[in-house]
Amino acid sequence: MSISASASSASPAASSASAEGSVIDSLVEANRRYAEGFTDPGMGARPVREVAVVACMDARIDLHAALGLRLGDCHTIRNAGGVVTDDTIRSLAISQRALGTRSVVLIHHTNCGLESLTEGFRTDLEHEVGQRPTWAVESFTDVDQDVRQSMARVRTSPFLTLTEEVRGFVFDVHTGLLREITAE
Repeated sequence: MSISASASSASPAASSASAEGSVIDSLVEANRRYAEGFTDPGMGARPVREVAVVACMDARIDLHAALGLRLGDCHTIRNAGGVVTDDTIRSLAISQRALGTRSVVLIHHTNCGLESLTEGFRTDLEHEVGQRPTWAVESFTDVDQDVRQSMARVRTSPFLTLTEEVRGFVFDVHTGLLREITAE
């Protein structure tokens, strides 16, 4: 199966959105309704709780609800797998050094799509588009070990100054509970 074919399998919601307009059109319309009742919260860019959360982009995780967070409480950095990449370190460095965060929470989850990918995904992309991606897939087979690796990357980065309070968790997509991972 080609990469574009696997990515294009539409959900029922996506199919109905295309009959009425694009999904993006519906999002823009939702934003218009949101803006009608919007009031400026009057806060700055510094997170109130001085925490940055790095998590997977998985659509099943309502991160703010799962952690009891409100608007302005944290910086949220999401990517495939919630892995700590160079770009994650970039965001954390800005979060800490320019915007005052002091703690880092790392959240991976059960049944992650990266557990079924390999670096062969990059090779498939290269064959399809004629150019090799410059980034690593960062796939993994052991979610606990990948959380440990992400914690180690944060704790050893020379660009991050506050690494004493770095904690990692696995979110269970079936129960909604976090399970803490120790550094070992």
